[in-house]
Amino acid sequence: MKARSKRLMLVGGGVALLVAAVALVLSAFQQNLVFFHTPSEVAEGKAPTGKTFRVGGMVEDGSIKREADGLTVSFVITDTAKVIPVSYRGTLPDLFKEGKGAVVQGKLEADGTFRASEVLAKHDENYMPPEAAHAVEQASKAAATVSQ
Repeated sequence: MKARSKRLMLVGGGVALLVAAVALVLSAFQQNLVFFHTPSEVAEGKAPTGKTFRVGGMVEDGSIKREADGLTVSFVITDTAKVIPVSYRGTLPDLFKEGKGAVVQGKLEADGTFRASEVLAKHDENYMPPEAAHAVEQASKAAATVSQ
């Protein structure tokens, strides 16, 4: 084999390895990509059914209901315009309370209930996740426009 053929095979092999590595990285990135939606967007059907995404807003006052097993909790997330019922099985963060900001990650079921696999709560009195704060602000503006 000539030196030129060896070089071409080596370069071709290197390019093939690079393409395979990039494909694996993009595949892993796509599988772990989680989008954020507001309750209003979910109610309008803009959120994917059966795929994992996040919903954020305020936990509606009086909406937290605990099941007898002690692990299953249902509550409602709102952006002041729309509400999304959420079901979660697991331990809630200590800071999770009614009237406070929260972001839940999971899937939307066919019946409209959001089945959460993870619940994130605010970490101090002044903090709300930026996405949730923006969603509440936008919903409040929309509600003010509609009521006028």
